[in-house]
Amino acid sequence: MTLNQLRAFALVARLGSLRAAAAALNISEPAVSSSLAALRLDLGDALFVRAGAGIALTAGGRALADHAQEIVGLADQVRWEVSHAEESTANLRVVATAGFAEHAAGRLLDAFTRRVPGHFGGIDVVVESADDVGSLLQDHAYDVALGARPPQGNQLEVVPFLRYQRVLVAAQEHPLTRQPPSLTALLGELWFSGPAGVEEFTAESSWLAATFLASALGVPEIVPLSSETDALAAVRDGEGIMLAFMHIVRAEVAARSLVVVPVPNTPIAGLWCASTLDHGRAPAAARTLQRFVTTAEATAAMLAPGGSRGVARRGSKVHVALWS
Repeated sequence: MTLNQLRAFALVARLGSLRAAAAALNISEPAVSSSLAALRLDLGDALFVRAGAGIALTAGGRALADHAQEIVGLADQVRWEVSHAEESTANLRVVATAGFAEHAAGRLLDAFTRRVPGHFGGIDVVVESADDVGSLLQDHAYDVALGARPPQGNQLEVVPFLRYQRVLVAAQEHPLTRQPPSLTALLGELWFSGPAGVEEFTAESSWLAATFLASALGVPEIVPLSSETDALAAVRDGEGIMLAFMHIVRAEVAARSLVVVPVPNTPIAGLWCASTLDHGRAPAAARTLQRFVTTAEATAAMLAPGGSRGVARRGSKVHVALWS
């Protein structure tokens, strides 16, 4: 059994014909047939039979198909890592969406560099909008994206790693806290946000559309400030309201310095993801970070109170030096 034989069989099983597999491999159909004949002889199974214009897998063929693509993919990944071994000392390029960058990126990357010290040069973190990160990954501008799920999911491996909730908060003395407000009353208030505002393709933008646009009332006036921390300060001063991360304001809500305003379909449930190029095309360091973010250690770091805020402005760049 050889890798070339498995690659040919994996393509035949997926595409349903020898001709399609030969075209994908850029070799002749007799060459594919010869590889499969050798594989059949080695395994003692027909693997597939002719069925109309295509093929039908035998029980043995189905068993092999479950593993053949995995083996081929692993081989391709090893080949890529060997050929790009010199890049292992290069900086890891991370693109993050604004909310994640401000509230979780610093603590996450601190934990990551303690866990895998000295494996590469360092980490550069840049903040970009949620609707851009997918294309930036595909253009090889960055190695891994953290935060909102990229809308361009094709050719990406997207790993969800943390669920969050957004709630609408106001200062204790704010009129909206005295009774459940109407949508019209909410529209009359000043809303604050971080510098990215409410980004497209996020759970927050979907909530705004479903809550306000569906009622033909328009959307609230949202004033972006330099950070969500500054937006919260304005809310505490009674200047307006904002959609805040529940885990960030939980202590203040418990102390009643901030109050959760009851609004339909809140809390808003969102999901942070780690995204890389698929099929092993991402650097090893990016995949290591992608695996790390799903661990209990990473979750504890991201949800811990205090700590570094990371970067908050679009296009800002922060370099995180690795521990030696």
